[in-house]
Amino acid sequence: MYGIVNKAIEGLVTENYGEEVWRKIKVKSELNVSNFISNESYDDSITFKLAVAASDVLETPINNVLFQFGEYWILRTGLQYYGLLMQSGGDNLRDFLINLPNFHSRVMFMYPNITPPEFKIIQLGKHEIELHYYSSRQGLTDFMHGLISGMGKMYNENPEITLKNSRANGLDHDEFVIKW
Repeated sequence: MYGIVNKAIEGLVTENYGEEVWRKIKVKSELNVSNFISNESYDDSITFKLAVAASDVLETPINNVLFQFGEYWILRTGLQYYGLLMQSGGDNLRDFLINLPNFHSRVMFMYPNITPPEFKIIQLGKHEIELHYYSSRQGLTDFMHGLISGMGKMYNENPEITLKNSRANGLDHDEFVIKW
């Protein structure tokens, strides 16, 4: 993953828990990286070590850490660094979700070595969408759940998000139903 992801984890922790907690997480993760460079690629294991260390230090389940990080990614990192790109997704949650499959193709121009997830969107009703999330990375279901929640908050909407089916059940992807 790119350094901007790890910098966002640092931002989430320092803004919500303070610098001292971030220092404890870095020590617990046993990483020898003092500062992450946003556009530099880092091994995925670094990001996962930070998430696990955050879970341990904060004494909260890893799924909560990943969910919080997903929301933070949208509401802080996404809007701060990719504001125009985020705004081009639409004027409401529905439009943003419908346009989500095209989103990462634009991100690839900024980060040519990125391995982005893929999405399939099925409109179930006027206020209901099924989102199929395909990723080469395992263990990010709760992060994706947080991203969807953050998208809803971005549009001042409070979607009901249900994990319909997942990789944990043997699928090759995760399926969410989103209602608003």
